[in-house]
Amino acid sequence: MSFLQLAFYFFSTVLIFAAAMVITVRNPVRAALFLVLAFFSAACVWMTLEAEFLAIVLVLVYVGAVMVLFLFVVMMLDINLARLKEGFGEYLPIGGFVAVLMVIEMIIVLQVPDFGMDQMPRPEGHGADYSNTKELGRVLYTEYVYPFEIAALILLVAIIAAIALTLRKRPETKYQTPGKQVQVRRDERVRMVKMKTEQSSD
Repeated sequence: MSFLQLAFYFFSTVLIFAAAMVITVRNPVRAALFLVLAFFSAACVWMTLEAEFLAIVLVLVYVGAVMVLFLFVVMMLDINLARLKEGFGEYLPIGGFVAVLMVIEMIIVLQVPDFGMDQMPRPEGHGADYSNTKELGRVLYTEYVYPFEIAALILLVAIIAAIALTLRKRPETKYQTPGKQVQVRRDERVRMVKMKTEQSSD
């Protein structure tokens, strides 16, 4: 067994363990940290397959941005952990049944001869001048340019819809105009009142 195979099995084991801990641990902060470990392990698996660009994007985007933001939100919110723990045992049997059923289905599918190492061997190594980013860009913008543009259009429509739903006016909400607030003078907001001093009866 080569070093790459040992590294693949090691990172895959860590990835499966981290993914299992994400859905079983009850503390949301720990679950987010295990999810970071799962993302990092998946990036290491991609590195063994010479997909360096996808690996670094996974680390930078998901681990470095999305999960940090998620951890910040979870730690800033006052989450009731006792309420999150309620009902865990109630849904555990059906969740375990679904997990076991999915594993059995995957084993049955992988038993098909089309998924053997002879049909899908490991890709051959490339030279030092090979650029994974260049090859990915070439395939993405030549063979899959139309699906890429359609996906970009769908995301653009989703962003516009989210902004439109956020900026819609509601009658019960009070709105302020920053331009008018800046032009306000002191005399329009502050009124000086002069009163005579009162002397005590003593």
